[in-house]
Amino acid sequence: MLKKYLITGLLIWVPLAVTLWVLDLIVTAMDRTLLLLPAAWQPKHLFGFDIPGLGLLLSVIVVLATGVLTHNFIGRQLVLWWESLLSRIPIVRSIYSSVKQVSDTMLSPKGNAFRQAVLIEFPQRGHWAIGLVVGAPGPALTRELGSDMLTVFVPTAPNPTSGYTVLVPPGDVKELDITVDDALKFVISLGVVTPSEGRLRSARPAALISETPGE
Repeated sequence: MLKKYLITGLLIWVPLAVTLWVLDLIVTAMDRTLLLLPAAWQPKHLFGFDIPGLGLLLSVIVVLATGVLTHNFIGRQLVLWWESLLSRIPIVRSIYSSVKQVSDTMLSPKGNAFRQAVLIEFPQRGHWAIGLVVGAPGPALTRELGSDMLTVFVPTAPNPTSGYTVLVPPGDVKELDITVDDALKFVISLGVVTPSEGRLRSARPAALISETPGE
């Protein structure tokens, strides 16, 4: 009976503790942006103590102001000038262009990357893994493979930020009728948290390819 109560208590406190720990990491990291301010403007100098979360608020304001500025002519010209400057720096150019392409694909409202969970046979036939459709690999790779393909990212557990990027024929993909969040929960929990009322249906090759960016 004591073991039962102990487990019940852990089930209540562990998720809460982990959630608070993650939030604390995020807020602490964002508060470091206050170090960019002059010493005289920092909360500790003005009020005599630090204000947790102020850096997060400052970051949101800066990002929002950047978005507003970029939507006018002068802002767009400044962005073009900045990108042109970065493209002239050898190492920075490679890193920036790669990250920008990924962020444009993932964050663009018109993008479809990582918005569809699928099942593919991986790492071998008869073994299935959950993947996220990234898009189409483009004509250069498709020409070498001789047919239309889908780029699918297969996250690993328990760290979904690492994984495998595989090219799969659309006919070998089973589209999952679950959200990407449910798919990631399944992977992160090592299969313990199962998707609710998920069902499989055959992939629609033409639809998947036509909706993916990078054509």
